[in-house]
Amino acid sequence: MLPQVFVTNSADETIALGAQLAPSLRDARIVLLRGDLGAGKTTLVKGIAEAFQAAAQDDVTSPTFTLVHEYRGPERTLYHIDLYRIDTERELATLGLEDISNEEGSLLLIEWGEKFERLLQLRDIEIVLERTGENSRKLTLTSAN
Repeated sequence: MLPQVFVTNSADETIALGAQLAPSLRDARIVLLRGDLGAGKTTLVKGIAEAFQAAAQDDVTSPTFTLVHEYRGPERTLYHIDLYRIDTERELATLGLEDISNEEGSLLLIEWGEKFERLLQLRDIEIVLERTGENSRKLTLTSAN
């Protein structure tokens, strides 16, 4: 599958794009979200979570300090994971991501997963977010298949 490229010009458009992309994530288990701080990764998750009826966009916040937020929907359970503060494989192992990813109906949305080669190999989809202006973003979705 060729990469798909999208451009958004506001946080609201990024949330709407997340909702639009949700159907293409239905069969995924692990989605890596790549981008610098403030690129819009959590903003995108707001739309994805709402589309899966797992959380209202206002209830989705960055898991920077808690590391994992869980949002339960009728079809899928979304795990929004932030590995920014995780530096070693040992620390990563304590999160139990393998167990979570093997749960029926789980979808892991992982920020900063590119820090770990193992996650790069396991990902089903990668979404790269690039800041192109104060409010504009370029998003590139690539399937690992």
